[in-house]
Amino acid sequence: MGEGTNALTSRPQKRLEGTTGGGRGPPGQGGCHLQPPKIALSLFGERKSMPASIPGFSTTPQALWSLIGTGHAPVIIDVCIDEDFSADPRLIPGAIRRAHKSVAEWAHEFAGRNIVVTCQKGQKLSQGAAAILRASSVHAQFLIGGQFGWHEAGLPSMPSASLPARTAQGHTLWVTRERPKIDRIACPWLIRRFVDPAAVFLFVEPAQVEAVADKFGATPFDVEGVFWSHRGDTCAFDTMIAEFGLASPALARLALIVRGADTGRLDLAPESAGLLAVSLGLSRLYTDDLAQLAAGLGLYDALYLWCRDGTHETHNWPVAARASA
Repeated sequence: MGEGTNALTSRPQKRLEGTTGGGRGPPGQGGCHLQPPKIALSLFGERKSMPASIPGFSTTPQALWSLIGTGHAPVIIDVCIDEDFSADPRLIPGAIRRAHKSVAEWAHEFAGRNIVVTCQKGQKLSQGAAAILRASSVHAQFLIGGQFGWHEAGLPSMPSASLPARTAQGHTLWVTRERPKIDRIACPWLIRRFVDPAAVFLFVEPAQVEAVADKFGATPFDVEGVFWSHRGDTCAFDTMIAEFGLASPALARLALIVRGADTGRLDLAPESAGLLAVSLGLSRLYTDDLAQLAAGLGLYDALYLWCRDGTHETHNWPVAARASA
């Protein structure tokens, strides 16, 4: 794979598969690639013309998508006016809504974070908001092509109506059974990485889940009889991918692994047995459910990246045998 340069660290880095020169190197080496190309590649291989970028100030849909789901994604802020958003009420996965007119008032919330601002077309609203954020010492870029460019690239979008109500603090609140194993770690990972990075999760006694949901305004999941749960032979993880509009080849592969491990059908995917083993090990390693969740997020980060970029890679010994193969 080709080499790129991370503008934040000035270190060379490899591009991720599936990007077109505007990709990002390995996680942990700064924000989005800052000099995206004029051509973006859709999920279906069709080349789309993109407007010229402003070096350092913009990113492409494909470069942004390569970061979403990795744990190193920027904060995505949608500043579409209400009229435009009402006409197409979909969000880039993980995005939050903010008013462009009050950007100077909310800029301080994102100090020290990498930001990508999007609007309908990637023009005056997102470019102006990103410029104001940079003037407030926040590293911000605008999304080339905006929402239109994102949709033209064939990338997943979330129907805003599928999102649970947010708390007064601005995050979603979820509740499920204590002592999580598989689905109750996989679902929070999906939510944190693709839906609401600030989501809060409560783990309580099984008999108290729905009562806690009612008293505290939380959304119950992975319990019988609620919306966000198993449906037929699938599990809550499948339900969330479908309802949030997150279908992609990588998540479909991951969902199969999760389903096999969570429902005792280890024949569904060779990796299901390994996920079951590691998940049961984590549940014995941690007595604190939130600490277990924190550890589990890293596990699913790794599985997702393998599903997305690593399925073609093998490992063997000795090295010479692998090289000659």
